[in-house]
Amino acid sequence: MIMNCSINESRPEIISLFHMAFNLGKYIHMQCVFYIKSLMVWGNQKHSPSDLIYFSMATFPSASNSSFMAAIILLLGLFAANLDITGAESVGVCYGMLGNNLPSAWEVIELYKSRNIRRMRLYDPNPAALQALRGSNIEVMLGVPNSDLQNLANPSNAQSWVQRNVVSYWPSVRFRYIAVGNEVSPVNGGTAWLAQFVLPALVNVFNAVRSAGLHNDIKVSIAIDMTLIGNSYPPSAGAFRGDVRSYLDPIIGHLAWASTPLLANIYPYFSHAGNPRDISLPYALFTSPSPVAWDQGRGYQNLFDAMLDALYSALENAGQPSLGVVVSESGWPSAGGFATSVENAQTYLSKLIGHVQGGTPKRPGRAIETYLFALFDENQKEPELEKHFGLFSPNKQPKYPLSFGGGRILDVSAEYNATISLKSDM
Repeated sequence: MIMNCSINESRPEIISLFHMAFNLGKYIHMQCVFYIKSLMVWGNQKHSPSDLIYFSMATFPSASNSSFMAAIILLLGLFAANLDITGAESVGVCYGMLGNNLPSAWEVIELYKSRNIRRMRLYDPNPAALQALRGSNIEVMLGVPNSDLQNLANPSNAQSWVQRNVVSYWPSVRFRYIAVGNEVSPVNGGTAWLAQFVLPALVNVFNAVRSAGLHNDIKVSIAIDMTLIGNSYPPSAGAFRGDVRSYLDPIIGHLAWASTPLLANIYPYFSHAGNPRDISLPYALFTSPSPVAWDQGRGYQNLFDAMLDALYSALENAGQPSLGVVVSESGWPSAGGFATSVENAQTYLSKLIGHVQGGTPKRPGRAIETYLFALFDENQKEPELEKHFGLFSPNKQPKYPLSFGGGRILDVSAEYNATISLKSDM
């Protein structure tokens, strides 16, 4: 991710930080100039807030002047603010269009930018949306609709599709992933006939992206749902269904070879609604006060972690222990079914945004790239439940007070050996 290191002159607190640092003296000022130049070069890479701290210490290992280090830490706060490192940087939002009352694509892109939503899942190469995305700096997961899978099983057609829908917009549209199909299953009556086309389409689209020289920038994967999991409890015993292995094993083998994560739609809501006796609402909503389940010394306080770790275990049991997972959909409906309410939806979404920064019990300390479903309530979806997953109403008003960032604050004392804590505004 390329970060913006320009100074925001409209923010007086940042200007104040500069003045404070400058007034510490000529020597300190000269050293800070060196630091700024180094940080601007270093900042053109993706780093976490803690990485910034380590960078400061490594750049000035022998500094012993407490005032000097205070200046450095103040400037560190300035750059953390201007690099706009957010607590929700790994969270995107799915942009569905199955509604007859939705705003234009241009309005949608402005909504993403105004709310600091930096990643989008787009389910098909809608020309108006792709045109509106030009220059927005929003990273995009572009979908290949299931209806196109058979066509893209032909290599020539895949080349044309990638040229028309990806290459012609690159790099002004920042494609991050291409999702070849969504929730296709060989044992699902509605999509079973499409399963034979998924692997050929996946490989053909990958080859087309590679022939365009974009395979290091754009990863080509598929999106599955959790019905492909045959055993999910305990999470360490997670395993795919035996009758999907011949379909799935070659796909995940290709993804591992291509260093590409698997995309997975994970919905604790449906697990709770389908089995409320054994899966409690607090466990599904991230509100359980203590672990509900233990597995090999790992405590599970929420269902999302248990489901994702079961998927990690299933990948391990299928011979792909290093394959990553991107959560390509997750959400909670506000109406239309069992356990649906505005309060429950707000709780789940806000807790999820904060939670995914820290990983799971099985893979702790790794942020989980996650896409919330969905941007709007979509009135043309069926059944009724599906109409109420939106974060926003069609008039662009938020249904819930969710935060997608706005910067982190460094809480620093004036002493050299000050304890530095990172606080999020979520």
